[in-house]
Amino acid sequence: MEYKPLGTRRAARSVRRALPEVGYWRKFQSPVLVKEYGMVTSLDFSPVKPHDLVVTASTRLQVYNGRTSQLKKSVTRFSSPAHSGSFRSDGKLLVAGDDSNLVQVFDVGSRAILRTFKGHTDPVHITRFLPNKVHVLSGSDDKTVRVWDIPSQTAVNEFTDHTDYVRSGAVFAENPNLVATGSYDHTVKIWDLRANMCTATMEISDPVEDVLVFPGGGVVAVSGGPNVHLYDMLMGGRYLTGMGNHEKTVTSMCMDSTGGRLLAGSLDHHVKIYDVQSFKMVFNINYPAPVLSVALSPDDTMLAVGMTSGVFSLRKRAVTAREQADKKRGAEQSVGGRKAHLLRGPPSRGADDDLRIEHRRRKGLADYDAFLRKFQYAKALDAVLSNNRNGLTVVSLLQELVHRDGLTTALSGRDELSLDPIVLFLVKYIDHPRYTGLLIKVAEKLLDIYGDLLHQSTRIANLLIRLRAKVRMELRLQQDLTMLLGSMDMLMSACEIGHAKAGHPESAEEGIAN
Repeated sequence: MEYKPLGTRRAARSVRRALPEVGYWRKFQSPVLVKEYGMVTSLDFSPVKPHDLVVTASTRLQVYNGRTSQLKKSVTRFSSPAHSGSFRSDGKLLVAGDDSNLVQVFDVGSRAILRTFKGHTDPVHITRFLPNKVHVLSGSDDKTVRVWDIPSQTAVNEFTDHTDYVRSGAVFAENPNLVATGSYDHTVKIWDLRANMCTATMEISDPVEDVLVFPGGGVVAVSGGPNVHLYDMLMGGRYLTGMGNHEKTVTSMCMDSTGGRLLAGSLDHHVKIYDVQSFKMVFNINYPAPVLSVALSPDDTMLAVGMTSGVFSLRKRAVTAREQADKKRGAEQSVGGRKAHLLRGPPSRGADDDLRIEHRRRKGLADYDAFLRKFQYAKALDAVLSNNRNGLTVVSLLQELVHRDGLTTALSGRDELSLDPIVLFLVKYIDHPRYTGLLIKVAEKLLDIYGDLLHQSTRIANLLIRLRAKVRMELRLQQDLTMLLGSMDMLMSACEIGHAKAGHPESAEEGIAN
């Protein structure tokens, strides 16, 4: 008959286990807090390594090094507060608007002004580079949306359908001819640059604070009030669902590199992370001030959050060697059907839809299981106590010895050195609610065997004194709890009589008399 290894009986946990998702976001630790010259209204990471961060605050664009988190460059060419500083896809140019109605393009290396676009009549709050690298999108409080041509320094498109301030915008990475803008007129409009017209309009019940286009362009996320709304662009802008876990206005949104998680920052001091498959919140981060801007680096290792207090927080996540190897292997994965793919070797993990044959490796017995199998109970007890195993494993072994009637055999014939770890374990866990019943039996058995000899060892005698003190403290605690329960029962009875008297005075008086 095959030996069955010792199983540990785990009690049901009252606290929910932490999900892998929680552990992942908790790795963004050691936040660096930097005080800027004003409210941090915009954050953007460079698409190119080391993924420098541009911070828009007051009349400055501050560029921070992605590796050291130190200030690298400062653009101070603004005469009024700047807005929406963002990188071009190659990381070489910056664009920003300001309250003086200008849109300016800067060279990241020299900080020189390369282009200045004039045409808006009110402050410009949104600027973005288009994927073709030669056009710039801008939205202004003059209710217009414009697309500027960098070489000619002129506007190639102008849209005037919005009826209130235009404060948000996004580009479709896969389609350079489509852009989305959100306005305080409670609408989000999709513009076709080729036809020079609006192709879709989505209406919400609050002013639009931010617009985000999902990878692939099939879904658009819109933040307005305390909610995030999702729209299906493949169905002409049909409403999908909403996520309303915030208490105040959602001011900024971003996504991770996989497109599976959406981050939303709000004036309620929280950044919440949502799973875009289940539309449920999976994690929450609290900040000391209302959040105005959120950005996640393209490699998912840096999380930047700007606040109304003029402080921005930068958290970094350490990338494990395994994650780096997986990313490198994924980048080097060859196309199926080619020779390199066929010769990729055993280290390849394969695709998600590949058929995998599981190989179950036989697990060897633990040292205490090997002794139990040979009915060497004393050695099994010594083995489980000598390797710093958790209390549950030791208690499970003791319970097995009780079932086998081997507890006396395991405890007998011991000297001072071999008794020490047993008594020390009793002292440590005798008051554990789940172990007390069993450990009392073990202590009684130990006293029955060595009761007349324990005084000969100073070490064992001191441990027994500690054990007695711990048992007395536990008994005193139980007595106090019993008295507390009695007092609560009296209070509950008095309350019941009071309620009965208030509802039926005559019957209550008769009950008290009886």
